[in-house]
Amino acid sequence: MSHWFERLAERRMLKARAEGKLSGLAGEGKPLPAHPEAAFVDAGDAVGYRIMAEHGALPEEVTLRKRLDAARAEYATLSDPDDKRAAMARLAEIEMKLAIAAEARRRFMR
Repeated sequence: MSHWFERLAERRMLKARAEGKLSGLAGEGKPLPAHPEAAFVDAGDAVGYRIMAEHGALPEEVTLRKRLDAARAEYATLSDPDDKRAAMARLAEIEMKLAIAAEARRRFMR
């Protein structure tokens, strides 16, 4: 995002707060809802994924990305070469499934 846009957005938020337009809104003082799946995809897809998640359906890509992160974290804790080799194979399998799912989505979206 460009700096001028950030400054403009910040000024408008400060103005709205000064005018009291941001007071009394639903959820005020509460943390924002967690949408960790949004960290793995672009903003447009994240909105669609959030709607799907709210209705109990996460795309395969999101679940695979979560599994990939967990597998990478597990790999980082290993020291035995045989365990590392097995973990690397699991990583490769998850990465392959993720690439297939992403390609299928791209082809479907065309």
